[in-house]
Amino acid sequence: MWRGLYTAATGMITEMKRTDVIANNLANAATTGYKRDKAIHREFEAMLIRRYYDHEDGGLVGMEPNAQTDYGTNNIDITRYKQFDADPFYRPNIGRLGMGDYIDEIAVDRTQGALETTGNELDLAIGGDGFFTIQSPQGIRYTRNGAFFRNAQGFIQDIRGYNLLDAQGQPIQIPRDMFNKDIIVTDDGGIYVKGDDTEQWEEDPIQTITNGDQGNRQLLTQIQIVNFPDRLALQKQGDNLFYPVADADGNIAQPVASENAVVIQGALEKSNVQIVREMVELIHNHRMYEANSKAVTTQDTMLDKSVNEVGSVG
Repeated sequence: MWRGLYTAATGMITEMKRTDVIANNLANAATTGYKRDKAIHREFEAMLIRRYYDHEDGGLVGMEPNAQTDYGTNNIDITRYKQFDADPFYRPNIGRLGMGDYIDEIAVDRTQGALETTGNELDLAIGGDGFFTIQSPQGIRYTRNGAFFRNAQGFIQDIRGYNLLDAQGQPIQIPRDMFNKDIIVTDDGGIYVKGDDTEQWEEDPIQTITNGDQGNRQLLTQIQIVNFPDRLALQKQGDNLFYPVADADGNIAQPVASENAVVIQGALEKSNVQIVREMVELIHNHRMYEANSKAVTTQDTMLDKSVNEVGSVG
């Protein structure tokens, strides 16, 4: 009876944690570049139940061994009752008893979010797999949030003031005499600024870069776009940032160059949270929590009767 009480209680705890995950997803439904979390649950190891003391002498207290044979309780002829006959050298299995479940991990759904055009030259989105590399006070961090701006010194930073890094791991700085409209970011992450022929650049800057006219464009730097093929290599830190974690051998995961990432200038990646889906899961979790709560109440009522009524004398 106690087992059923604890099993139902673990179900309640699991649904509480799952509800917290869904609530966090809903709270970040409008966060740029946010990737939804998903609670993965795992069942505790089930318990195998077997008959106990089937092969012990003196199964019926106060009876002679010969008399025990009639009741099927001795070592030779056991448990013969209603056509049931067990192997005297094997205790028959009754079955498995589930012990409840728990949250094994909080997985990150890396599905691509929808792209929203903003027209801001420093708003960048990544199409495909990959992360922007950011220098934070805690070290190198990774994000899908491409809402950047220039500070007074010309460094490209995110909303927290963390610098965006280039392919060499250095902060990206735009010359102070350049306007944002003079910045062109290509799909491979190259940052170009105005070259010598100002008139042709202003007519069609993208076409100027595509034609390869070196006199009209200047490659300033290359944005560092990296990827982690192992989905378990990154863990959320908060503030829409990720950091690498160690594997089973204690080695910190190392980023690799993203092969299919496309940088889109003047756009932002929206959150991949689907509000309707999260609301449906929230309702489902609420019902599961109620079911486990009723199971706990039922077990408690049965335990109360067992102690106060069944066990009473007289």
